[in-house]
Amino acid sequence: MDHDHCWLKSNGLIEKVGFLDIETSNLSSDFGCVLSYCIKGDKIYGRTITPQEIKSGLYDKRLLAELCVDLHNFTRIITYYGTKFDVPFMRSRCLLYNLPFPSYKELFHTDAYQVVKHKLYTLHSRRLGVVAPFYGIASKGHPLNPTVWLQCLSGDRKALDWVWKHNQEDCISLERLWRKISRFTRLQKTTI
Repeated sequence: MDHDHCWLKSNGLIEKVGFLDIETSNLSSDFGCVLSYCIKGDKIYGRTITPQEIKSGLYDKRLLAELCVDLHNFTRIITYYGTKFDVPFMRSRCLLYNLPFPSYKELFHTDAYQVVKHKLYTLHSRRLGVVAPFYGIASKGHPLNPTVWLQCLSGDRKALDWVWKHNQEDCISLERLWRKISRFTRLQKTTI
């Protein structure tokens, strides 16, 4: 009781926020898989799919099991276009494998894309790779490259490392962008 912050945190009144992004092999969850996931919190959580997982036919099953565990380290995740892509893709793949993806009210979700869409809608593009640099936030040292993504499907380690770096850069730039734009919205109790 002597330390307000400690009491609030121990009673779940202070949120632990993570910035989440996934990279996938395809835009549909039934024809693609998760190549990597990254959650930036007090540290970086996540990894890429391994060449062995691809070649053995496990694909993203173990990766998504780890994602489900890592998601439970947070009370809220922030994504960029996650409402329409990342969350449904992850949920769909986890359901396929009977993995414990967070259920209703287990985890809050905020989509920074929605803030950009509604509060900064005069930008020529709402892509993170356009919005972040406009506000002086470094991003995309490892930009999207179709050849690299295709090489990932064969388990090419160098390509998978490129995707992992790209994934981390997205989370870092998302966090920096969120710090800049979060004052223009109110955090809702929207569940994942």
